[in-house]
Amino acid sequence: MRILIIGTGGTIASARTEKGYKAALSADEILEVAGIKKRNGLIIETEDILNLDSTLIQPEDWVTIGEAVFRNLSDYDGIVITHGTDTLAYTSSALSFMLRNVPIPVVLTGSMLPITEPKSDAPRNLRTALTFASKGFPGIYVAFMDKIMLGTRVSKVHSLGLNAFQSINYPDIAYVKGGELKVLHRPEVPQGEVIFDPLLDPNVVHIRLTPGLSPEVFSSIGEWSHGIVLEGYGAGGIPYRKRNLLKAVERVAGEKPVVMTTQAVYGGVDLTRYEVGRRALEAGIIPAGDMTKEATLTKLMWALGHTADVAEVREIMERNIAGEITPRG
Repeated sequence: MRILIIGTGGTIASARTEKGYKAALSADEILEVAGIKKRNGLIIETEDILNLDSTLIQPEDWVTIGEAVFRNLSDYDGIVITHGTDTLAYTSSALSFMLRNVPIPVVLTGSMLPITEPKSDAPRNLRTALTFASKGFPGIYVAFMDKIMLGTRVSKVHSLGLNAFQSINYPDIAYVKGGELKVLHRPEVPQGEVIFDPLLDPNVVHIRLTPGLSPEVFSSIGEWSHGIVLEGYGAGGIPYRKRNLLKAVERVAGEKPVVMTTQAVYGGVDLTRYEVGRRALEAGIIPAGDMTKEATLTKLMWALGHTADVAEVREIMERNIAGEITPRG
């Protein structure tokens, strides 16, 4: 059983410097500090492609990571990607759209405490990722605090706590205890030839709806961006009283895709529930359903990488591609 670890940096690879923690360690060094042998029932090999704090990760880096995964798929039984936690959920979602029908487990993991610090969670998370990567479940996943979660359903919900990630609107896939894997939910197994489709348009803006948001600001953003993710309240809707944001949204949505997600963690968007939501639908808003904010943003970038036609983007956004959205009906 051969497993590849792809290193990209992050807290898991960080060491203390005069200016704070900074990604510095290679994947080999991480394994050594974690006390994980490269011949321990698994044959573990490593490849370092980046060494960045994940705050610095950009869409172009998702392509770099995707390329590394794609070129190694046929040579390994599983792949583990070590990554910083701040943008890990964006990377796992982006990879899920770019890499489809992956025939082996591809598992992202990281840590909230650097591997160089006492009581770091890095060894625990690495072992969880390696255990799952050796079990042959095809697809893209995230391993954190003994849990395995689908890559398109993960969000970071705590900035400091060790149990920083949760699966949103979707069950956990499995958990690992004492080196044993307990499967909780089996996602649909990808079928067909592996597809690496890295076309992305990063000119997408995420706007959080707040009381008093200026229609003029929204219109200005709509002029130069290629698409907008609007993070609304609750089940979704656009205000039109006093400041008529709805009219501004309607003008932009006629030319460019405007996708609505929600500030609520669970439940997703249902624009048919309230009058303000139905008005938003009539204005041309594309509902994100129960997708995470991370999946919504990366999917819109990926959709726009293939077409600028609003109707075609709508069809892509409403179609389940990698388990990111619960189909309607």
